[in-house]
Amino acid sequence: MSTHNLAMPNPVTDRTKLRAARRIVVKVGSSSLTDGHGSVSVSAIDALTRVVSQLYHGGAQVIVVSSGAIAAGFKPLGLDRRPRDLATQQAAAAVGQSRLMAQYSESFWKHSINVAQVLLTAEDLMRRTQYNNAFRSLNRLLNLGVVPVVNENDAVATHEIRFGDNDRLAALAASVVKADALFLLSDVDALYDGPPTRTGARRIANVSADANLSHVTVGDAESEIGTGGMVTKLQAASIATDAGIPTFLTSAENAQAAIDGQDIGTWFESRGQRKSARNAWLQHMAVSRGQIMIDDGAVEAITVRHRSLLPAGLIGVTGTFEAGDVVEVVNAKSMVVARGLTNYSVNELPAMVGKSTRQLRTELGPEYDRVVMHTDDTVIVKQTTLTR
Repeated sequence: MSTHNLAMPNPVTDRTKLRAARRIVVKVGSSSLTDGHGSVSVSAIDALTRVVSQLYHGGAQVIVVSSGAIAAGFKPLGLDRRPRDLATQQAAAAVGQSRLMAQYSESFWKHSINVAQVLLTAEDLMRRTQYNNAFRSLNRLLNLGVVPVVNENDAVATHEIRFGDNDRLAALAASVVKADALFLLSDVDALYDGPPTRTGARRIANVSADANLSHVTVGDAESEIGTGGMVTKLQAASIATDAGIPTFLTSAENAQAAIDGQDIGTWFESRGQRKSARNAWLQHMAVSRGQIMIDDGAVEAITVRHRSLLPAGLIGVTGTFEAGDVVEVVNAKSMVVARGLTNYSVNELPAMVGKSTRQLRTELGPEYDRVVMHTDDTVIVKQTTLTR
């Protein structure tokens, strides 16, 4: 199949950054680790650990975000396919996680590498205290020369477990540990401008920071082993690159060729400067408690001129938040344009709609002479459009 770039210069040089990364997160999907019948594929894990060991012994600190726990529990529980109900998914994950880690430990030990199991959920990274704890734990393991094997804590999940969640978890983990690169491995060898099986579909070799992916048609995949697809891969790439972390996508079988710098897969260029951990937390991890709707003038002020949000630009509010909580800022069409820390509660803001700080100081007192959201506590949300 032919390839093309989306305004991306010098792809060979950019691909060498993967091998040169000093701290890298490698995410591998369930279908790449199992034999399709519920058993952990020893050969697949051995192949993955060989690639990771090259990065490790080359001086890189590596985190492996691994799916496969639920799939690895199929055979021991006598299941021939992915269970549909949450309780059985949790049971399969509890049984399969130990089998998966046992194989990782054995395989990495052949390369003189110690591993550690770290079970996380997206929610663990959405609260500031847990976020800081996750960073300290992972950072210490890396500095001790250990390869953390991270998986979503499916055994105790209270929501419907979706296989694609680990793509997003990998991107969030990369942001937490300030990784130099995110390496997404799956059963898909690259991003294409349409279904790869379609005649004429072209591989997108490189995606620039300002590329428009609206013409790319993607869809979720579902199998007997797991769920998820290119949509979650692109969401993960968007989260990582927006945090200043370049991302490489290819199949697990192409992992060795990828770190050798060959022109395969898809390279996503990072967008501008690396975000601070605080801003990454605000944009992608913190739980939003409500929404503040603002007019077009205020949208321009905070997104283009990077000003603080003033009461005069308010249209309305929804939610149940207090001062200091994280909220979404939306325009008149309810599109999220920013996230940040509000200086007022949901009960205080309605009386402030459309008024200047001078008016509020006169009507309500000097304590209201402050912005609704300071620019230092605000992150702009960029919109990415995908066609399914």
